[in-house]
Amino acid sequence: MTHRVGPSANRAGISRERAAEAQEIIDRVTRWAAGRQDVVGLLLVGSYARDAARPDSDIDLVLLTTDPAPYSGTAWADELALGELLRTRAWGPLTERRHATASGREVEIGIGSAQWARTDPVDPGTRRVVTDGARPLHDPAGVLAALIRACRR
Repeated sequence: MTHRVGPSANRAGISRERAAEAQEIIDRVTRWAAGRQDVVGLLLVGSYARDAARPDSDIDLVLLTTDPAPYSGTAWADELALGELLRTRAWGPLTERRHATASGREVEIGIGSAQWARTDPVDPGTRRVVTDGARPLHDPAGVLAALIRACRR
């Protein structure tokens, strides 16, 4: 499943080049995630997920994995050409890793276990992220689809 940066991108003042760059990054990370056995899900969240991105919007992703430990290093981000690591910060069950690509585009990936997506009950922080805009990019077992349904109830 691939999310396309929608036509509203141009209405929000995002140039075709900037929208294409965002789409290329989203597609690249999605292909990479789909090829990894440890990835439980990849979720696009925030302004790009709700088709409300502005020229200065970053790309926000949530990566759920069976083993978050390998993501504390930089090899995976280097493989994805995410650029310079700007910061790492813990947000409850997710660890945020914010990168800046060579063009200056910021990509924030929250990395955590599948527990982040539990639905009985849905964590209030998880619910805020999902209800602010969320689109599954890679969801082989339907974990993210179940989470989105639970958040809509």
